[in-house]
Amino acid sequence: MQCWPQLGDNTLPGKPAAAMPERPQPIQPSPPEDGTTQLLRWGSLILALGAVAIGLLMTLLGGVGVEGAKSNTGWLALILGAMCLPFGLMLTVLGIAKWLRNRGLRRRR
Repeated sequence: MQCWPQLGDNTLPGKPAAAMPERPQPIQPSPPEDGTTQLLRWGSLILALGAVAIGLLMTLLGGVGVEGAKSNTGWLALILGAMCLPFGLMLTVLGIAKWLRNRGLRRRR
């Protein structure tokens, strides 16, 4: 009589195979989130942050001249806007594209 079950052997030592309880079937998980809502939420937030930074730069922080921003805070707003506008736009456009694709896939089902 063997003491340990072999790999792939579903019987316990000393018990016949019919005495083993059946494993319950796993519950089918819901479809995983593909990140569309996160892309839309964070992309639009970053895009809005960049737009606010550029708006503040042009109105309250001295504007932009030939050599750049007129104040140190203006430079920070310019850098923030230059980073947030393209990145936020990219994320938002990607989120919109994924949303449109998911909407089309749902209609085909």
